[in-house]
Amino acid sequence: MKFYGFIHFTVNTFTDREWGYGDESPSVFNPTALDCRQWARVARDAGMKGLILTAKHHDGFCLWPSAHTRHSVKFSPWKNGRGDLVREFTDACRDFGLKAGLYLSPWDRNHAEYGRPAYIEYYRAQLLELLTQYGPLFEIWFDGANGGDGFYGGARETRKIDAAAYYNFPALWDMVRQHQPDACMFSDAGPDVRWCGNEAGVLPLASWSKIGGNGFTPGQISATNGQTRLGTGDADGDCWRGAEVDVSIRPGWFYHADQQPKTLDQLMHIYYNSVGMNCSLLLNIPPNPEGLLDQQDVDRLAEFGASIRAIYANELPTVITPVDNYAYDFRLDSPQRARHLVLSEDVENHGERVTKFSVYAKLGKFYVKAGESQSAGAKTIVQLSKFAPKIDTYRLVIEESRAEPVIQARLFR
Repeated sequence: MKFYGFIHFTVNTFTDREWGYGDESPSVFNPTALDCRQWARVARDAGMKGLILTAKHHDGFCLWPSAHTRHSVKFSPWKNGRGDLVREFTDACRDFGLKAGLYLSPWDRNHAEYGRPAYIEYYRAQLLELLTQYGPLFEIWFDGANGGDGFYGGARETRKIDAAAYYNFPALWDMVRQHQPDACMFSDAGPDVRWCGNEAGVLPLASWSKIGGNGFTPGQISATNGQTRLGTGDADGDCWRGAEVDVSIRPGWFYHADQQPKTLDQLMHIYYNSVGMNCSLLLNIPPNPEGLLDQQDVDRLAEFGASIRAIYANELPTVITPVDNYAYDFRLDSPQRARHLVLSEDVENHGERVTKFSVYAKLGKFYVKAGESQSAGAKTIVQLSKFAPKIDTYRLVIEESRAEPVIQARLFR
């Protein structure tokens, strides 16, 4: 899918927080103009293929009328307690041709039994509601934030858990497989989609979809035990667990009136260093307290979508000639200024093979390096110099490959 969106929206939107403590009254949740169809329309028009909603963040407030808690929209003034935001969200996504996904935080700073066995039964009951009541879901998002201080039903204390054992993630994954067999599951360690290791939107020069699966536990990954490796993956990894780049259009994940969206240049830098580095981009767009996407964000997303489409708008017809040792010349009818080379491996049938390649531009009798990468995967975008003279021949050299490369390369103006 490559490009889809995150929607962070809960009581934090109304308290101006990033992480709610868990003691927020449901009475604070009262969007006056909530329109999930606006969210979906803006996302579709920007070129996103889906949206993921924070059905429950760390504060424990549920955006659907869960049968298992009073800490939900059912006990809020919004629609006099008769609303179901998850329903409105999933319906809007499908009406606008988007896939729908849901985020359910394992950590809950509201629930009195968090850290004890009873909470796990509660969490499983919540997950089951989301998996069975809202139609097909493309992704289930398990956050890695686990344990700490919280309200916890009035205890107001710090609780620590062993993330590897407490949640029994394999059992949760089995639930998802049973009820949503086509959904991918995200956590910092997978099992289907892995975190890229940062929230800046920038990846290393290499990012393989494969990674060695041993040693990664959800909620227990840091810079000292593999966070950087999550970004790069492993060329010889034994698990196919592609990286997802999660980043917000604003400095925070939730809406704050004093924050501004990223510039178009910043967003394009993120695109080239996520989608252009063989990963998927999950861009957060936080609704405001009215329940609408801010007009600044709407305008910026429209610009962003147009700039993305412009990358692929003008493909240059080329004659491709093998040179030797996995080197190929791309000859144009006449000298032109190419902006991008997009390289894709046939990963569905042959997996990832390329482990290093370079692109050269022919200047007179010489070939000058115009770009490089250590991975190719499903899609890598090489930005060719915007100020280069017009060129009639580019050379792609696959310098290292684990087997004969099966690739497609295309030049765009």
